Amino acid sequence: MVTKLIRRVTTSVLAATLLLALAPGTCHAQAATADEGLIVALGDSLTAGLGLNERDAWPAQLERRLRAAGFHWKVVNAGISGETSSGALARLDWVLGLKPDILVLETGANDGLRGIPTKVLQANLDMMLTTLDAKRVTVILAGMQMLRNLGPSYTAAFARVYPEMAQKHGAILIPFLLEGVAANPALNQADGLHPTVEGYRIVTDLVYPRVLDAIARVRSTRAR
Repeated sequence: MVTKLIRRVTTSVLAATLLLALAPGTCHAQAATADEGLIVALGDSLTAGLGLNERDAWPAQLERRLRAAGFHWKVVNAGISGETSSGALARLDWVLGLKPDILVLETGANDGLRGIPTKVLQANLDMMLTTLDAKRVTVILAGMQMLRNLGPSYTAAFARVYPEMAQKHGAILIPFLLEGVAANPALNQADGLHPTVEGYRIVTDLVYPRVLDAIARVRSTRAR
């Protein structure tokens, strides 16, 4: 009961924050009038930037890097800590209300940590990607890997889900979002799971070229 209440409050706060950021008459909206498009990062604590200021999480770092390179795209952080793929699926219609051109989908780590069957993760990703396909949203799917102590059978099945779903739906795949960061104490906070500011810089290095590919896809579609 308490967990559900916290989840509802967290979602409500996120909704209010994003609506304020995108509402007409705000400085954000005025700045966005010249933006080419909107990127939404839908994920869990790895996207939300748990333990850090939101400006240090990878979505904010990504927007700064894009703008520095001359790409005028708004990046919205729609990460909620503790969320599973079922939670992401439940929020998808609301996220689509933001009218994203590109969606970076990062979910599943909490499924794995809780030992949720990989078939559940696969089904949730399949439904989300099907919906995003229908809405003509360009998708970047961020792959995850699971801790070895869950057993070789589970970890192997978990790792297969992401490339299989990306191939089925034609999504741009990041094989492992935390490549070069996971298990490195120097790049993670004290919990050993969530990146530091420098860790997120490396994550941004991984995400950035895939976002450029996605922007190219969007531009190609618009030109038709």
